[in-house]
Amino acid sequence: MTGKRRSEKFAFWLMRSITYVVVIFIAYIIFKILINGLPVISWNFLFSEPEKSGAEGGILPAILGTLYLVIGTILVALPLGMFSAIYLTEYAKQSKFTQTIRMAIVTLAGVPSIVFGLFGLGLFVITLDFGASIIAGSLTLACMILPTIIVASEESLKAVPKYMREGSLALGATKWETIYKNVLPYALPGMMTGSILGIGRAAGETAPILLTAAAFFLPELPSSVFDQVMALPYHLYILATQHPEAQKILPMQYGTALVLLLLVVGLNLFAVIIRIRVRRKYKW
Repeated sequence: MTGKRRSEKFAFWLMRSITYVVVIFIAYIIFKILINGLPVISWNFLFSEPEKSGAEGGILPAILGTLYLVIGTILVALPLGMFSAIYLTEYAKQSKFTQTIRMAIVTLAGVPSIVFGLFGLGLFVITLDFGASIIAGSLTLACMILPTIIVASEESLKAVPKYMREGSLALGATKWETIYKNVLPYALPGMMTGSILGIGRAAGETAPILLTAAAFFLPELPSSVFDQVMALPYHLYILATQHPEAQKILPMQYGTALVLLLLVVGLNLFAVIIRIRVRRKYKW
């Protein structure tokens, strides 16, 4: 066996070992959450208001608050991210300026979430005077996942072969008709998958909503987008780190973590289903 072959075999073994270690750790975490969280899940836990500062009762306001924030994030980030990707890929001239924009987008995708939280606090909460509210939290989360949506959508658009655009234009279709009828149907699975995965990340973030939207104990449901709201990530954070009886309410922590995990997994499964269905409809 040559030295090059041995190096290649060692690299494959190393990557496989790292993958197994990561999978084992993730499986252990999920298993522990399931074992400790399932006994807590009940009708009362899911559909009642919290009591005694979250030590008893349920987490309905936190579940609905998380859904409100996710829906607000989708309404802002999804169309803005997708149309930005369409413009950069199909309309913008390839120049140093567009390269700089792409570099800025990729850089923003790696910025820590707490930075976006501080940005949202300064712009939406203080400057625009939205206060700590659903709309401030949703806009902050939208800013956080916007670079991810743009990058994923742009890569999906680039994956569509050029001849599909050229054939449509040669038959007299306009630029937008070509994009709408010949490009988007085939790029949509990747665009939706990347977007919903980004939204799944937003559903589990704590730092941005901590500064812009979340309240720990707020049993009443919000009446408008300018109200504060409970959210599962922040609720879990307070239960685990700030509650005076953290060990006593350990089951509540695991139950909340399980519900949050199921919510994120549900969003990811939704993305996979959309991808499969659209791919079956449009094959190239």
